[in-house]
Amino acid sequence: MIRRKKKVQISVYLDEAIMKMLADYAARRDQPQSMIAEAAIASFLSPDADERREAAIAKRLDQVDRRLARQERDIGIAIETLAVFVRFWLATTPALPEVAAQAARAKSAERYEAFVTALGRRLAKGPKLRQEISEDIDRVDDKAMPSPAGS
Repeated sequence: MIRRKKKVQISVYLDEAIMKMLADYAARRDQPQSMIAEAAIASFLSPDADERREAAIAKRLDQVDRRLARQERDIGIAIETLAVFVRFWLATTPALPEVAAQAARAKSAERYEAFVTALGRRLAKGPKLRQEISEDIDRVDDKAMPSPAGS
């Protein structure tokens, strides 16, 4: 016959909110509250708890870093897109005589509204420009360009 070690009972005072969280968690897992509390205390007191916490934080920081890198890439695409458009527009749009300029200003408000409407439709249903541009462009450009040290 196998004898189980008798466990020692303790009294613990918990904040109402923590007690509710413990009760909810125990109910979801269909486990006794004391078993969950025991596991939590053991995890907290274990010597590798710091390493596990550090690994979890490092994983989250890596995720944040990847998101920031994507945002940086997307902002770079937006800036370059705007710069190419402005350069193209300036190069292809001749200056107008004053009489024609007044008529063009009147028409520009209508054209701007059409642009904003089209942009709104594009943003609402996609695909986004950043999705159309390959993620590998930066890597290909880096390989094609000689490094400054090699110059």
